[in-house]
Amino acid sequence: MYRDMEDDKIPNNSPDQQINVELPEEIAEGIYSNLAMIAHSNSEFVVDFIRLMPGVPKAKVKSRIIMTPDHAKRLLAALKDNISKYEAAFGKIESGSEGPSFPMNFGGTFGEA
Repeated sequence: MYRDMEDDKIPNNSPDQQINVELPEEIAEGIYSNLAMIAHSNSEFVVDFIRLMPGVPKAKVKSRIIMTPDHAKRLLAALKDNISKYEAAFGKIESGSEGPSFPMNFGGTFGEA
């Protein structure tokens, strides 16, 4: 289920303000990522989605998303909302406090998220 980051700004009872979103087939397949690295400047946030593979010493950035600080904050709110709904349906997501726990031979560098 998607939550539109614009939900807070567009009234639900306003059909003339709906946005049609096209999802091309090659994008709909998705890209697996098990690490995200986030950087920012005063005008943008850059999120690199990375895939680390066992036994491969080099990790590859599979997708890069660049957004404004306002959109980054709305993405954070949308993620929090979806995680709350997920945990209500499937139970609490358990996560360690010390970052990713990949096997030592997993390779690559560690980042946040």
